Amino acid sequence: MTIKVGDKLPEATFMTMGADGPMPVTTSDVFGGKRVALFAVPGAFTPTCSAKHLPGFKDNAAAFKAKGVDAIACTSVNDVFVMGAWGKDQGVSDEMQMLADGNGDFAKDIGLELDASGFGMGARSQRYAMVVKDGVVESLHVEDGGEFKVSSAEYLLDHM
Repeated sequence: MTIKVGDKLPEATFMTMGADGPMPVTTSDVFGGKRVALFAVPGAFTPTCSAKHLPGFKDNAAAFKAKGVDAIACTSVNDVFVMGAWGKDQGVSDEMQMLADGNGDFAKDIGLELDASGFGMGARSQRYAMVVKDGVVESLHVEDGGEFKVSSAEYLLDHM
């Protein structure tokens, strides 16, 4: 079943790159008591994800804060080292948390997994953006296959 507005996010564990290396963070750690803009990409270092999706959220961090968002998080079905390297490559610092969903458990648990095996990428996450308030989905925008419209930072800001 696909997650929808009003649903609570399932408890899951992501990996993130900390100062001392990989460290686990749970959905409670990331979303508990906060309003978070979460976006998912099919893969780090892929063209649309690197050229448009992540930069849009990075560049609009102040606009999200102005709309009451406490944090921005990016997730992808990539390992923590890839997500850490991608964040570094994109110049991400404190404005965004990079959440590795290495086995795709979170994507599966919220019903937004994607079979990209036809492209040699295996199981991935669909491209989406959501606003989560204290663990509950406040808004959700899932892309149709191959599109990049409703999950952009600009679209999410306009629909908050």
